[in-house]
Parts: sequence; structure tokens; C-alpha cells
Amino acid sequence: MKKYLSILLVAVLCGVIFTMFRRGGDAPLEPEIEDQSYRLNDSLYNALSDLRSTEKMEQYIRNWMARNAIRGASLAVMKNEHLVYCKGFGWADEERNIPAEVGDIYRIASASKLITAVGIMKMCDEGLLTLNSKVFGPEGILNDPQFSDIKDKRAEQITVRQLLNHTAGFSRRLGDPMFRTTDIMRWEEMDHTPSADELIAFQLRQKLRDKPGGAPQYSNIGYLVLSRVIEKVSGVSYEEYIQRHVLWPAGCYDMHIARNYYDERFPHEVKYYGSDPNDEIESFDGSGKMKPRQYGGNNITGLQGAGAWVCSAVELLRLVASIDGKDGVPDILSPQSVSEMKRIARKGDYALGWARYNSKTGSLIRTGTMSGTCAYIENKGNTAYVFLTNTSHYRGASFTNSIGRMVNTAMSKVSEWPADRDLFVSVPHTSQTQPSDADDIS
Repeated sequence: MKKYLSILLVAVLCGVIFTMFRRGGDAPLEPEIEDQSYRLNDSLYNALSDLRSTEKMEQYIRNWMARNAIRGASLAVMKNEHLVYCKGFGWADEERNIPAEVGDIYRIASASKLITAVGIMKMCDEGLLTLNSKVFGPEGILNDPQFSDIKDKRAEQITVRQLLNHTAGFSRRLGDPMFRTTDIMRWEEMDHTPSADELIAFQLRQKLRDKPGGAPQYSNIGYLVLSRVIEKVSGVSYEEYIQRHVLWPAGCYDMHIARNYYDERFPHEVKYYGSDPNDEIESFDGSGKMKPRQYGGNNITGLQGAGAWVCSAVELLRLVASIDGKDGVPDILSPQSVSEMKRIARKGDYALGWARYNSKTGSLIRTGTMSGTCAYIENKGNTAYVFLTNTSHYRGASFTNSIGRMVNTAMSKVSEWPADRDLFVSVPHTSQTQPSDADDIS
């Protein structure tokens, strides 16, 4: 037994060292939190999920990736709030021959909206705002002078809840302002990339598509507004509030706001691939240069709470476990807030942060897609999973939705999931892998 434990400890140490040094990048800000010793991304590696019972599932995933030219992907599976499986597939960076590992971090596109929604609900729990709080106008949270030029006075009735469920009424007649920065620079005669405040102000100078609380229309700008709400109420940046009040308490220490260019990537961040390697568009900064969509064509950093987070599949799943109302992993939200996020007032509405909620099956779904990445989250009661890719597809959002069908089919091929296994907590980490005098590591 002692020999077995020694072998396991050595394997874990090797895995930790491998994940720490496999590629470079700037070191992220260290959290000011008492216990930082156990970081999932540094403690887990593919070999821990080399299981005979999942071989057919893995082959199905690899075949699907080959058919769809997906360079790399990551899957994390949770059973009854126990992390039972996690593995990277394919390439994190094909040109540098870096295989995908479970600790790799990916852009998650609109799955970021779930994180923003959790931040808002946390503020509700803290008594800092309510879902019925008005956002604009003299009585609004964002009553700042830069938001005073409101063309459609109905916008002063927009509430936090309406931003969360995409019923604020914003028009997309001129397209999505988050992805039209160069056009806005020309229209507004700007000599710089529009800031978040300038994008919101631009939207407020447009007539609403519908009255607040009316028919839902998916809105990225609405979640940018929520990012500013969080900043205004908290007094710190959106990223800092989310990290300190949502992510770190949930045990997620390697989640960040994305950077725009390949050479700015975080440690362990994958390389992103579009469906067409020759697809370039005008740079978001108005320079006139042509850039790949995934690296300079769009201002990914500027998406903030609408679509800018990067993280691993494992840490994203850990966050899901922290907001599901179950007893295994401690929740970071009140039961009332957990329940509120699932509430859909009428058929066709979005849930709060979640894209869809099926009250009959209890299934919650959140997707995200942009050039270079796809994300899919599903929590269906006792089973939840996260699947991320570093490759986008010409089919766009419809392709992301098909991921759910693929993963569910693949998981149905698993003969038996490991019993009594929880990789969230049971893997030794750096503070636990120092040999004692009684250990024989020869």
C-alpha cells in the first residue's frame, strides 16, 4: 500500500510540474484569499481520467472532432457534485505540438453571461441592489452624465432583471455594437476604440426596439451594461469583483478577462482557430489593418461580462456546482438566488444567465460561440458537464447547440462511471505532496 501511495504521489508531482512549465505567459494576479494551495488546473492532468469504461466515449469524441476539424477540446463531467472525469483532447497549440491538457483555459464566449449573472445575484444577496433596480435615468444605478443622452425615454424603465433575461428592448437595427467598433468610430468620428461607456452611450442614442419587459431579443450590450452596473455598485473593476466575490469563493483561481492577441495569452491558454485560416477582417481598433477574427478582428477584451472570460472546463464546472442548490459543493448564492436564476416568466424567455431551463427535466443549458471557440454547459440534475473547443465552425451558434447532442451521445457509451471518486477534492496538491520521513519514494 505504501509503495502504491508513493507511486501516486510521484505521478501527481510530475503532473503538477508538467502543467506548470508546459508553456509560458504572464503570471496572473494572485488572489488575496487564505487558502490558495489547491488549484484545480495545476492539480489535474489527463492521465487521471485514463479509464477503460470511458474509452468508447473518448473515441466517439475524437471521431467527431476529426469530422469537424476541431483542433482541441476539453470535457469535464460531474456526477452528484463529484468530479468524476476530466480530459483534454487534440491540440492546445497544434503548430507548437502542445497537446491539450485538462488544465488548459479557453475563451468561453457567451457562456461568460452566466458568470455575470452570478455576480449580479451575489450583489442581490449582499443587499447592494435588487432585480427590480432601475439602471438608467435619474433613479438609475448608472445615472452618470455620460449616460444622460437617452433618445427613447422608455429606457429609463429598464431594470436589472430585464438586462439579465434580454428583455431590455435594445434595438439591433444597426447590428451588434459590440462587434461594430470600426463602424461606430466612423459614425461618431472617433479616433480611438470605443470604451464600454461609449458603446453604452451609443446604444442609448438609438430608439428601443420594444418596451422594456417586452419580447426577448438576445443582447450582448445588455450584459456589458450589467458589467458597468457591477463596477458602479462595487467601486472596483468588473473582473476584480467577480474574482473576489464569485470565483475565488467557488474555488476557481484561473479565470480571467480575455486578451485580444496570441502573444498576450495567459499561461496554459490554448491557441484559437477559425473555420477558415484565411478569414481576416478589419482590425477592431480602426487601424485599417486586416486581422484574423480571433486575434484582433474583434475586441474580445471589450466584451467583458458579455463574452470575455477564459477558464478551464474543470473550473467552469466547479462554478456550476457552486450555484446548483445541492449539498455536496457549498453554494456561493442563497437558495432564493439559485431558484431565481431558473425563473422564466413566460414561454420563450431566457433564464437569468442560463440560456435555457426545462422545468420538466430540470435541465439548465448555457452556450457560447465566437470565432475560435465554442462552449457548452449542461446541468441535468445529477449529471453536469462542460465541453470547450479552441476551434469555431462556419455553422456558428447552430454548431454549438449540436455539441450538446454529441456529448450526450458520447456519454451514453460509458459503461460505468467511477464510484466514490471526486477529483474536486481527492487529488493531492503541492501542500500535500511533500514526502514525510515514513514515505519511501525510491
